[in-house]
Amino acid sequence: MPIDAPLNDRFAQAKERHLAGDLAAAGALYRGVVAAQPNHHEAMFRLGILEWQAGRGGEALAWLDRASTQQPGTARYHFGKGQVLAALRRFDEAAGAYRLALSHEPESVDAWFALACALHAGGDLAAAAEAYASVLAREPQHLDALNNLGNCLRQLGQLALAEDAYRRVLDVRPDYASALTNLGTLVQAQGRLDDAIALLREAVRAEPGAAAHLVNLGVALGERRQFAEAAAMLERALVIDANAPEAAYNLGNVLQALGRHGDAAAQYSAALSIRPDHADAHNNLGNALKELGEYAAAAEAFDAAIRLRPGFVAAYNNAGNLFRTLGRMDEAEACYRRALAADPAHSVSWSNLGNVLKDTGSLDDAIDCYRRALLHDPANLVAHSNLAYALTFQCENGRAIRDECLHFAERHESPFRSAQPHYANDRMPSRRLRIGYVSADFRDHCQTLFTTPLLKHHDHANYEIFCYSSVARPDDFTRRLAAYADVWRDVRDLDDDALAQRIRDDRIDVLVDLTMHMANGRPLLFARRPAPVQVAWLAYPGTTGSGAIGYRLTDPWLDPLNEPHVDDQYSERSVRLPDSFWCYDPLTQTPAVNALPVLETGRFTFGCLNNACKLTEHTLRIWARVLAVAGEARLVLMAAPGTARERLTARLAAYGVAPERLSFVAFRPRAGYLETYHEIDLALDTFPYNGHTTSLDAFWMGVPVVTRVGGTAVGRGGLSQLANLGLTELAAQTDDDYVRIAVQLANDLPRLAALRAGLRSRMEHSPLMDGARFARGIEGAFRQMWREWCA
Repeated sequence: MPIDAPLNDRFAQAKERHLAGDLAAAGALYRGVVAAQPNHHEAMFRLGILEWQAGRGGEALAWLDRASTQQPGTARYHFGKGQVLAALRRFDEAAGAYRLALSHEPESVDAWFALACALHAGGDLAAAAEAYASVLAREPQHLDALNNLGNCLRQLGQLALAEDAYRRVLDVRPDYASALTNLGTLVQAQGRLDDAIALLREAVRAEPGAAAHLVNLGVALGERRQFAEAAAMLERALVIDANAPEAAYNLGNVLQALGRHGDAAAQYSAALSIRPDHADAHNNLGNALKELGEYAAAAEAFDAAIRLRPGFVAAYNNAGNLFRTLGRMDEAEACYRRALAADPAHSVSWSNLGNVLKDTGSLDDAIDCYRRALLHDPANLVAHSNLAYALTFQCENGRAIRDECLHFAERHESPFRSAQPHYANDRMPSRRLRIGYVSADFRDHCQTLFTTPLLKHHDHANYEIFCYSSVARPDDFTRRLAAYADVWRDVRDLDDDALAQRIRDDRIDVLVDLTMHMANGRPLLFARRPAPVQVAWLAYPGTTGSGAIGYRLTDPWLDPLNEPHVDDQYSERSVRLPDSFWCYDPLTQTPAVNALPVLETGRFTFGCLNNACKLTEHTLRIWARVLAVAGEARLVLMAAPGTARERLTARLAAYGVAPERLSFVAFRPRAGYLETYHEIDLALDTFPYNGHTTSLDAFWMGVPVVTRVGGTAVGRGGLSQLANLGLTELAAQTDDDYVRIAVQLANDLPRLAALRAGLRSRMEHSPLMDGARFARGIEGAFRQMWREWCA
């Protein structure tokens, strides 16, 4: 252009090149205009916009400042400066620029909306809400402002007003996808899951190409446990946007819930390849790796999550759970305490700390932790079950345990009590019955020592056996047990509602709770009363407190009929099996019983391989009395290395037991654990909770057990087992008797050697290992319960 062309022509050409996207040419022309006319504020303004478009924020602001200085009354100059500042995330300065714009054009809807957005992004929610209201006062159907107002109100905790805002948007435009998503996630957070899923489906229909809507729908479907469809939504999101970390992360969550731990780990890793600072993905990757048995990698993942988010309570808890699984109790305890340092009111952390303290023998402290967990969250079902179970180890009063279990039922079962279940079961007393067993422990677990002989010997002509398995990682034992069932259902992916419906559809007549208040129980499944007859058995001889479980199985020794008011300790009606509460199968013939160890070592060895939670002060006190009169005898205990052993050593030292008389063994796989009995001459039982499985293992390995009979069913387990072996002379009614029996037997090596040589055979020929006899007894009990219901 000739240098003498009019300035306005040069400016017009600059605008034309600018609109055409030729930023270099436009910039040169604008600068020429400003050089020729230094106060040309419009050219300065447009240079500011151009510099911003070119990604040069600092230069943009410099030109915009010059423009607004030249013409301070021009609202759009201040507005443009606000847009650049907001894009640079300098929200307070942006808000100031928008306010200057509004001082000159107070009715500008765009400026009010931009101010509201800047305030919102800057965290000044109250002022943002007022600004959105100012937009709507001028333009009542400004849907973006209305939707954003809903978001702002939601962040302020004004959920009803937020929901109203979203619904006002949808009244005007039912296919407004953002409002559908926002409303959907709002009602999802309130627990209205079905409404949420319907809204999120509408959002996907409105904008099928938006990955974010698919992710939100996938998350909600996962929460509804509709995992297959959830996975499909999240996979679609990844097809649309392969670099969406939240899609990969949430797909990992769904796959983890489906038990596909390897695939879940792959998705978490994919999310981390996109966003290495995704702390939640590191945390959940750790959980998946733990399930895969990759413990070192799992620990690294939890550590990464904590480094990225110091005070990450969930990651501390998951790391603690990993260390507890590995028997590294000191490290587990440290993790839970770090979680509580970050959040002293975190109920789950208190419950987990209670578990590790219980495992290491600090039972009183554990019970205090469970109570603290419930103080912070009275609805914490797991903590309350932990408390109910832990009291059985501590309390010698069965009615006190019952009262806590009744309190559990009152607190957690009350929502289900008003329901009147309808059963389609045929009320024929003598027909073939459908028996359902519910457990998460149909696996390599001590429970399998007792379910095997029963399931193996059931009369399938008269009883159809269903097993509802929530096993997280099925193994060879799972497959073996499945072969004994008529119908095996893997129900780990079903919540209590869905499982209850499955059981009703299966028309189960008698449903058996094998877990009660132990880990991974499903008390609220039974609270829904999916079967007409519900029974507690096997977990431990005690009570659930549940008003929905009508019966508990026991035996004449655990609950002697001649003892007044014995059945008052239970909320259920007690049904006594003919011989024994237990029928045992060691599931191995090895190792063989060895000769009495003292004959080789020359030093007598007492032993107890029970969990440290059973080692109460009463137990240690009477053991110390035994050791005080038993010469140089030593005592072998099972406890985790570290603090647990130090605590036990100190506690026994307080009763006069020198540390050199103690030795410890670690928790070991079953074969190695059984071999430990090769070192033990005589086993000493615990009180008030006797050894149960542990004592049967001792008998199988030829080691007699001296027991102390208590006033609760768990404290008469030793008596029951000894009675079925014909060895009640080893059951002491008093502490003095306990000491006398143990010392006399330790001093009578010929008798002890003879007992050792014959115990395994005695076991094999007793009711304790007669699976067929036991099955007939338990079937008779089920039949009688059924007849009562029919009547």
